[in-house]
Amino acid sequence: MNLLLSEAWAQDAGGAGGGPGFGLLFWMVLFFAIFYFMAIRPQQKRAKEHKSMVAALSKTDEVVTNGGTLGRVTHVGEQFLTLEVAEGVSIKVQKGSIAAIMPKGTIKSTSS
Repeated sequence: MNLLLSEAWAQDAGGAGGGPGFGLLFWMVLFFAIFYFMAIRPQQKRAKEHKSMVAALSKTDEVVTNGGTLGRVTHVGEQFLTLEVAEGVSIKVQKGSIAAIMPKGTIKSTSS
């Protein structure tokens, strides 16, 4: 029986040099590279754009929140801002909940 095992080990030792581990490593690196360029990198880019948009908010900007509330910025604090959603009606929201800055005049065009 030992004779058969010795032959099996002897055949494996004279392999092609790289072995099966190199192919597996190549596919893992390729998979990670594809995942990085298709998922991680675009998400980081969107987060960076959102952070710069929130940092650039100023008084009188017209914005829409993640919940769909449209309003005009009346006060900008460190973490919160105040939105005027109707005449005399203001709400406080977190800066991170701002989804987009709308063009000037959006509130007038939607109120008619």
